[in-house]
Amino acid sequence: MQPKISSLADRPDMLERVVEMADSWPEFVVQDLVGAAHFPRIATELPEYVLFAEDEQGEVVANAYSVPVALGTESRGGRLPANGWDAMLVWAFSDLRRGVRPDTVSAVSVSIAPQAQGRGLSALMLAAMRDNARARGFREVVAPVRPNAKHLEPRTPMEEYAHRVRPDGLPQDPWLRVHARAGATIDSVAPASMTVSAPLAHWRRWTGLPFDTDGDIEVPGALVPVRCEVERGYAVYVEPNVWMRHPL
Repeated sequence: MQPKISSLADRPDMLERVVEMADSWPEFVVQDLVGAAHFPRIATELPEYVLFAEDEQGEVVANAYSVPVALGTESRGGRLPANGWDAMLVWAFSDLRRGVRPDTVSAVSVSIAPQAQGRGLSALMLAAMRDNARARGFREVVAPVRPNAKHLEPRTPMEEYAHRVRPDGLPQDPWLRVHARAGATIDSVAPASMTVSAPLAHWRRWTGLPFDTDGDIEVPGALVPVRCEVERGYAVYVEPNVWMRHPL
């Protein structure tokens, strides 16, 4: 049975259940300050861009967040920003505040509840996000994609990793492949898509690692190593993503 997909604009009563759905993001990833400031606003200020899936028991098993942005303004010039995910959140709410007409939808996240993974829900939610943008008159969805197997190769440059393909020509990475099958193509790498900088005590709590050595630390779930500065008392994670364009 196909899950039922709705938007929070149509089902505002589901707000709490959608927002509180369990997910499998690494703890440190959700500590990005731009995300912490803006991501929660999407559900309340842009509910028509928050989609969710319910199973036959009415349990929320997936959600997909996106935001409308004005990518074609004179200052932005239609170019996808090098500081990907963070930039799109800032631009979206700046445009909303100033009443700037959006021309593009940017994906923000697709999350699947742990008990529902492996059922093809990611592709289903991506398709729903595309359909939602098309229904609202947009001609393109862009996505700062977090390749879901890149963490297995944290020292491989993202540019090299993103362009690996299988014999059938599709990307080697599973999540990039889902986007490609939906019709997307790779535009560029966003080398500084999100940034998490925090005291070492926080990193130790988030990861269970000692963080007692200067240099690059490989952290489970991180797409690239985390830079540790012991004497200065902090560590910084700068995550690259892959920009993909979905023509509608």
